[in-house]
Amino acid sequence: MSDWPILTVVTFLPAFGALIIMLISGEGEVAKRNIRNVALFASALTFVVSLAIWWNFDTSVPGFQMIERHEWIGNFMSYHLGVDGISMLFVILTTFLMPFAILASWESVQDRVREYMVAFLVLETFMIGVFTALDLMLFYIFFEAGLIPMFLIIGVWGGKRRVYASFKFFLYTLLGSVLMLLAMMAMYWNANTTDIPTLLTHQFPASMQTWLWLAFFASFAVKMPMWPVHTWLPDAHVEAPTAGSVILAAILLKMGGYGFLRFSLPMFPLASAEFAPFIFTLSVVAIVYTSLVALAQEDIKKLIAYSSVAHMGYVTMGIFTANAYGVQGALYQMLSHGLVSGALFLCVGVIYDRMHTREIAAYGGLVNRMPKYATLFMIFTMANVGLPGTSGFVGEFLTLLGAFQVNTWVAFFATFGVIFSAAYALWLYRRVIFGALDKESLKSILDLSSRERAILIPLAVLVIFFGVYPAPVFDVTAASVDAMLNQYHAAIEAAGQMATAASGN
Repeated sequence: MSDWPILTVVTFLPAFGALIIMLISGEGEVAKRNIRNVALFASALTFVVSLAIWWNFDTSVPGFQMIERHEWIGNFMSYHLGVDGISMLFVILTTFLMPFAILASWESVQDRVREYMVAFLVLETFMIGVFTALDLMLFYIFFEAGLIPMFLIIGVWGGKRRVYASFKFFLYTLLGSVLMLLAMMAMYWNANTTDIPTLLTHQFPASMQTWLWLAFFASFAVKMPMWPVHTWLPDAHVEAPTAGSVILAAILLKMGGYGFLRFSLPMFPLASAEFAPFIFTLSVVAIVYTSLVALAQEDIKKLIAYSSVAHMGYVTMGIFTANAYGVQGALYQMLSHGLVSGALFLCVGVIYDRMHTREIAAYGGLVNRMPKYATLFMIFTMANVGLPGTSGFVGEFLTLLGAFQVNTWVAFFATFGVIFSAAYALWLYRRVIFGALDKESLKSILDLSSRERAILIPLAVLVIFFGVYPAPVFDVTAASVDAMLNQYHAAIEAAGQMATAASGN
């Protein structure tokens, strides 16, 4: 197993599936069915193969594992893949959710099915590449390339304002990433390598760290998205097809948090410590402000999109506490949010496929016609609120615990987000599910089909399982997080000693 290039196989298997889809001839119903089957098989096979990464992962090793390296362009760029405790579970989350996204599009997407499935499979390759790349330039290529299929998914198969939403998404994300590219070039000139494991041990000058940190922040803050550069997200979510929203919320948003953990915190520790109060401020504003904005929404998707911004506020707050509770909580919150937000958008897709509207006012009393749907929607709503016993609770609780150790006021104000999230989530649930079934259009609505149950039930089981038993995740992340934090605090301590020595002289 050790000599088998498993990361390359998992990364490029979806792209191989996309290639097969391109070779399927014809445009009729038979061709469409074959295209859907190949897409589902390719994504499901990718998930099954990716489980070998988890199976062979040594949780006691803090460094990178399953490393594959081939020289490419001198020391400027190499094909270098590997996973550690921070990145490995994101690979599994990506491969796990993609078959659900393809199943969710089974009946709703009838136009250009071939291009749609190719876009999703190519997007999967780029997303996995982001989490496995151990070379700066390779990371940047995967990070940027993922914009293109998502741009097409929103712009071609989206809603009425899809062109506006797709261009806004593309331009916001691209602008931040250009600054990151400049920072990467500066890092190469300083360290003479683009190798991420080498850069993690390289000490950048303190003055340089500030600028590098700001450049990376510009890219990752947009990707998260953090307040106030979050405005592209509600538009993108509302216009994207259901599967596009699922992948956008569950995976693409996590790339910002992953970037902070992979680059900002370990490579620029002095700048990270310096900017931590700034991050805490933005995080608390995001948690409180976007929760209040969510309360005012009339569109179900927009409400869930704003709740995503609020939940990502907990992630950024947790990461920059730079303690074990905060970072572990942030990682857990990202993984949990991937399951919960993905499931919530799938739930919206279920009723949108039937009624073709996302207006909250168009619904009411669905529990009378759709009891199975009401039950599953309730589980995901409670997980979104952070109810104990669901995966949403573990991450939020740990990030607040980490924040409390650093700054009690940050934890105090962030806790209001828990109250506000209960307000908007329960308000949404009551308006859509409960009440009298008095709208004629809803009186013939059907409960979940077997395909929809096959999508939602596994997600509900996982949300409850990881809420009750979070150990499988913490076992994987613990060694890597501890090693990163030890290195971070050692760098800050060394800088403090140097400053003291300089002032003594």
